[in-house]
Amino acid sequence: MIDEAIGELAPVVGVKAACRALGEPRARHYRRHRTSPAPPRPERVPAPQPRALSEVERKEIRRILNSDEHQDEAPATVYAKLLDEGTYLGSVSTMYRVLRSFGEVGDRRRHATHPARKKPELVASGPNQVYSWDITKLHGPQRWTYYYLYTVIDIFSRYVPGWMLAHAENAGLAETLLEETITKQGIERGQLTIHSDRGSPMIAKPVAHLLADLGVTKSHSRPHTSNDNPFIESHFRTLKYRPDFPRAFGCYEDAHAHCGRFFTWYNDNHRHSGIGFHTPSDVHYGRAELVRSRRADVLTAAYLEHPERFVRRPPVPPPLPVTVWINRPEEDATTTQ
Repeated sequence: MIDEAIGELAPVVGVKAACRALGEPRARHYRRHRTSPAPPRPERVPAPQPRALSEVERKEIRRILNSDEHQDEAPATVYAKLLDEGTYLGSVSTMYRVLRSFGEVGDRRRHATHPARKKPELVASGPNQVYSWDITKLHGPQRWTYYYLYTVIDIFSRYVPGWMLAHAENAGLAETLLEETITKQGIERGQLTIHSDRGSPMIAKPVAHLLADLGVTKSHSRPHTSNDNPFIESHFRTLKYRPDFPRAFGCYEDAHAHCGRFFTWYNDNHRHSGIGFHTPSDVHYGRAELVRSRRADVLTAAYLEHPERFVRRPPVPPPLPVTVWINRPEEDATTTQ
């Protein structure tokens, strides 16, 4: 009906007025009465900009910017130098447009490149094979006053064979602590690897010379990679998240006494989850197997008394570590803790 009405009115008032009078969109009317596809649009040919540089001029600008004299300079600097020489090739923005068209607008200076650091991969299958050490700060009585806690930990047993609290952080103190610890543990040449981060005492020449003299292999974390030294970092967290750890120590003697109590508890009383909830000293000195056997006897007795309470299987104590890794290779299937 609408189409017929438009057909009658269109010759008199035109299609536009007829559609408006009847409330019919013109586009809909035209779509219904289109008998042939719309004619193809002519291909649009961009008109050249009369002010644009010629191809020869663009190549000259690029050649100048990439020349040995100017390749390490910003286009604005090259522009100013060319003006001083009495030459104008184009504006600074034009120089950038030319470089952008060739994908050369990044940082154009030569950058130093450094080879990728090798990821440390260390394994220990028993005590006194791999040590990890680091230094942490303890807050003193006044602001910006610190005491420095040097700590060495065995990554297999989690035992702390040596520690030192000092007023400063330097290579001489680190050298003393490492030498005393290695001597006290009776470490033989070629037996031990010591791992640390890249702090200044850790990479100092006195420490490196000491380890070489003692036949100890040294290993370092990659720069800015904190998880390359996880065991000592976890140990420091245990220290500082203890309920009795203060916000600040009143004096050096106070801090030293607290550390003494902590390391005694940690080595001899702390049941560490990473070593089957044994104490580090039991694992370090070979007593853990006997302790685990006693635990197994207790669990066996409990099972025999009430087997219905253990639905899946008879209870067993947590296993002891077999091998412990720092950055275990993905293809290695050895049991780890």
